Amino acid sequence: MKSLVRTVLLLSLVGIGMAGLLARAAAEPETPRPRTSGYADVNGVRLYYEIYGKGRPVILLHGGLGDSRAWVHLIPALDKNWQVIALDSRGHGQSSWDGKIGYDLMSSDVVGFMDELKIPKASIVGWSDGGIIGLDLAIRHPDRLEKLFAFGANYNTDGLILHHPDAPIPPAPDLSATIAESGRPAERELSREDLVQAVKHMWRTEPNFSPAELGAVTTPTIIADGEHDQAIKQEHTVEMAHLIPGARLLLIPDAGHAAMLERPEVFNEAVIAFLRGNEPAPAERSEPRAPTEAGANAVPDDAPVTH
Repeated sequence: MKSLVRTVLLLSLVGIGMAGLLARAAAEPETPRPRTSGYADVNGVRLYYEIYGKGRPVILLHGGLGDSRAWVHLIPALDKNWQVIALDSRGHGQSSWDGKIGYDLMSSDVVGFMDELKIPKASIVGWSDGGIIGLDLAIRHPDRLEKLFAFGANYNTDGLILHHPDAPIPPAPDLSATIAESGRPAERELSREDLVQAVKHMWRTEPNFSPAELGAVTTPTIIADGEHDQAIKQEHTVEMAHLIPGARLLLIPDAGHAAMLERPEVFNEAVIAFLRGNEPAPAERSEPRAPTEAGANAVPDDAPVTH
């Protein structure tokens, strides 16, 4: 099953140079079977989703060029106490695509999906592009959110590290084996060069949230990131947390842009504490260290930006 983790990281962090991350990725737990799964017709596309557990709804939004299998460690940590909904964004995973993509559109997809499943409000846990979608929801659809845990997000393009818009992205690997291994339907061909180019264009031009928009957010929010994120400037993450009223900042030590895979025990504890209403600090122990606002990014000089 480690091939699944490797595939998710390649899709979500292609071009960053993640050999060290792959070596440190924890072995996968046994992922429970979803209670239900299916497709929702929203905004001209079919969004694939899986639902685990029962309780207050928590929607998991993955990063760009990945899919909801990024949550392989978080789902079994949450599904005993919450209704966990893992959603594939348009054009990603098993969701269809109509050639259109953008953060406003994808946040509209989430609202339409919630309408389709008759979910009036939900908490959002978003990674990278999923975190940006969560911010868009908090700005434009605050009545639909309970809480927002945004990890590895940026609120404008200045927050990206080493912005090389023309950096090549390697071809996506063949996912047929890992899809079959995870029990998910291989409904459509996963050759998606058009999607890759569209997502790269989105990263170059979006998001563009203003300080005033962030300052009007009323949703209880955690702005989180790895202490050594390869894609997002740490000062940008700190600034964003300060711009959102009442937001808390969480930096996970010894982790980069994919802490849910690098440090899943710490990431999961932080999410659970936040959803329960507690402070987002891991249990006291000598390792890992408590999250801190200090730390420096260790980024190769030639690393291209990806989400």
